[in-house]
Amino acid sequence: MALTTTLNVALNAVQTAAKDLTTVRAPLDYAKRIILANGTAAGQADQIWSDTRTITASGTDALDLAGSLVDALGATLTFARVKGLIVVAAAANTNDVVIGGAASNTFVNWVGDATDKVKVKPGGVFCLFAPAATGYPVTAATGDQLLIANSSSGTSVTYDVVIIGASA
Repeated sequence: MALTTTLNVALNAVQTAAKDLTTVRAPLDYAKRIILANGTAAGQADQIWSDTRTITASGTDALDLAGSLVDALGATLTFARVKGLIVVAAAANTNDVVIGGAASNTFVNWVGDATDKVKVKPGGVFCLFAPAATGYPVTAATGDQLLIANSSSGTSVTYDVVIIGASA
């Protein structure tokens, strides 16, 4: 089984200002593409997992990156390195989707401290890519739990998640 991954980030924005006789326009077209070939070295990945998930009010979702996630083809994945992480919070959410924070066996080397968190607002997107050979290392049994949580009580949150990585 082979994996080829392409991340495309594109932003198109136009800032305008009305002047006396004209309207000034300042367009910005920004695009970045990262391509990962099949494999485990720099610029490569060989595993992908994705899902749409729901977390109950005030609940948490601990994603075990080493041995419990099953890919679309039925293979159990053991990530040795994470090369990409995408989390998209549903626009209909009332609460934020929170990525990170302390948990048992927390996967934290993508942030500065085990208690660091990223809040993804309703309709928001979080994207992290590291095409280097090391990516973000996963340590089975001691550093393999990616914590995702619902920021508050009252309502559940739904989110899409994609994890791309290498088996070695």
